[in-house]
Amino acid sequence: MPALVHTPPLPGPHPARFKDQVAIVTGGASGIGEATCRRLVAEGANVVIADINGERANALAAELGPCASAQTFDAADVASIQTVVLGTVARFGRLDVLHNNAALSAPAVHTRDRNAVDIEFEVWDQVMAVNLRGYMAGCKYALPTMIRQGRGAIVNTASTGGFSGDITRLAYSVSKAAVIGLTRQIATHHGAQGVRCNAVAPGLVLTPGTHGAAADVIAVMQRHLLVPEVGLPEDIAALVCFLASAEARYINGQTYIADGGMLAHNPAMADLVDLAVSPR
Repeated sequence: MPALVHTPPLPGPHPARFKDQVAIVTGGASGIGEATCRRLVAEGANVVIADINGERANALAAELGPCASAQTFDAADVASIQTVVLGTVARFGRLDVLHNNAALSAPAVHTRDRNAVDIEFEVWDQVMAVNLRGYMAGCKYALPTMIRQGRGAIVNTASTGGFSGDITRLAYSVSKAAVIGLTRQIATHHGAQGVRCNAVAPGLVLTPGTHGAAADVIAVMQRHLLVPEVGLPEDIAALVCFLASAEARYINGQTYIADGGMLAHNPAMADLVDLAVSPR
């Protein structure tokens, strides 16, 4: 496997970009969610770390200090999502940013999420409940407060899987394509009321879950990148925070692909490069 190359650290946070604002990050205790929580706190926000792993969420909140708090929740349970959102509004009196980021990552589900012939409807329903219905519920309960304020930003985590077919994870890819559609709908319905809704679509990112993937699978994907490094959670967090900030005030209903250029080129590019450089 080629050595993973990383660029120097990203530019530092903007210390006051989210000063006095309130944010909820679902799936906030690890990976992209954790990186986003860290950046939001560093930029002045009060952040609610919502995660099914309450122990990990509490540990992160304790590390980040008084501007962070933890809330155990289940993204498949609409009542649980309602409790997080309404509880946050009751505590702070406002809600400025919602980052819908929780996703079903259990290996026992992923290994059964295959193709339309083999998938069980139980698996399909589990994935949709977390990856799609959970996002819609977050929007549903956050929107009234954001509309009342006349401003708010929702950032959904989609995936490059929502743009391209794959040989596995049917339900996951379809759920992420639906998140892209949900993003456009929320922006269309509520943009004139001051609410922006955008999405990020990460490609290969070295989250804890990715580290568990086979090294040769990561190597195959890395061959198709158009940058020398593999993405880190902090790369996605930087994009999430930009889209949630006032700097992105003229951006609404969009999905930004952050995949190192993987979807930008001819799918056979890496193989064609091999042909071009190999002796004949």
